[in-house]
Amino acid sequence: MGNNFAISEYHDVQEIYTRVEKLLALPVYRVKRDKMQEYLDRFDSNCAKSKAMIDEAKQYIPGGVQHNLAFNYPFPLVFTKAEDAWLYDLDGNRYIDFLQAGGPTVLGSNPPAIKEKVKNLLDTCGPVTGLFHEYEMKIAEFICKRYPGVDKFRMLGSGTEGVMAAIRVARLSTGKKKIIKLGGAYHGWSDQMVYGMRIPGTGRFEAHGIPASCSKHTQEAFPNKIKAIEKLLKRNRLVGGTAAVIVEPVGPESGTRPIDQDYNKKIRELCDKYGALLIFDEVVTAFRIGLNGAQGYFGVVPDLTVFGKVVAGGYPSAGGLGGLDKHMDYLTAGLGGTKKKAMVGGTLAANPLSSAAGYYTLVEIEKQNACAFAGKAGDRLTKGLQALIEKYELPYVAYNQGSICHLETAGTMFVDVNIKRPWTIPKSLKQIKVRKKNMEEMGAAYMAEGLVTLAGSRMYTSMADTDEIIDEALQRFERVFQHIERSE
Repeated sequence: MGNNFAISEYHDVQEIYTRVEKLLALPVYRVKRDKMQEYLDRFDSNCAKSKAMIDEAKQYIPGGVQHNLAFNYPFPLVFTKAEDAWLYDLDGNRYIDFLQAGGPTVLGSNPPAIKEKVKNLLDTCGPVTGLFHEYEMKIAEFICKRYPGVDKFRMLGSGTEGVMAAIRVARLSTGKKKIIKLGGAYHGWSDQMVYGMRIPGTGRFEAHGIPASCSKHTQEAFPNKIKAIEKLLKRNRLVGGTAAVIVEPVGPESGTRPIDQDYNKKIRELCDKYGALLIFDEVVTAFRIGLNGAQGYFGVVPDLTVFGKVVAGGYPSAGGLGGLDKHMDYLTAGLGGTKKKAMVGGTLAANPLSSAAGYYTLVEIEKQNACAFAGKAGDRLTKGLQALIEKYELPYVAYNQGSICHLETAGTMFVDVNIKRPWTIPKSLKQIKVRKKNMEEMGAAYMAEGLVTLAGSRMYTSMADTDEIIDEALQRFERVFQHIERSE
């Protein structure tokens, strides 16, 4: 599929699930209690300024932080500097950054080439006018010319907004209602999509504060179960039809639950057969998997594509929707006209700052072949972790989709929770609690060794991750792995 993609070789999906099942069949393998206490003591001694600031922040911010990614055990750290592959905290500690802001920074953090362009724009235009700026056109043109499924592009404020817009457009374009997603996938936090999140089969389990009517047209099917999707498509013909099937093209939760390589193609065929649109949520994969995203890698053209994260190069207001002309015409801005419109907006959507930062980031990604280099770093990290897992005879599972790397030490999101079998829920919830605690401890152990990860189970690599940095990271992971014990 070409050497410009981050994925050099598609993983063996069945092998991953087999290994995860073995992991779930065992008690958790955790950091030894004395070593874990040593790590916790290290936070108290080495990160005292962070702890004090977070304690103060709790007086004004729910939980003390503004972003879900910042909730780390035993307490969130305060970071003051991000540069290339490194993060620096308030106490002066330096970390290898595998969070990469949750995925947007394929070039590494705060690249000088982008920073200078942004400074120039701030000196002339300022961050926002509410009116048109040339960079809105530049970034839209760049995306349209590289994405098979994008004739037009509308920039929005976030990936969540992009999904909301996609669903509205799909319903207008098809005249149908139902939306099918893969269980466990995350498509933002709108009322209708907080459904079947993180763990397949959970339906409205996490839909607190949301009336049931908001998600009555949202359905889920288990990943890799193509017959389950067709069953829903058939049934929906009797109750208003299916407007769209929405997928994360590498699998739910950024590929945490990987899907078969031909799965997207099969869904495309079913959507065509039953008159539903195919929506690719490429918030994570766009310009990380490759310059034409996961749709380019898999060779599948969706009707609509949701963008986020990389599209603004790590700057705010990172979101958007692209698609084929006949669908995107429903997003024409302004008043008037005779055609129905999907109402979208946002004062800061497509602001000059984000548009310029995004445009120059994408140009630099293409110029530097950054996706391939970030993917190479992901391969090196994953293979190194697999070797360490084998060396220390651990049941852990490491796999990657290019620069999106996964390290399952607890399998928390693989625990079976099915609301259709309510008698099984108490046991499942107990399992989740135990495994979530272990996942938090592993994340804390990594952090104490100078490794910033996403929830202790996911890592994003960037072009800034040289072989030397990856090798140093693996040494730090090994310092954790050599202190693992089986809990009873």
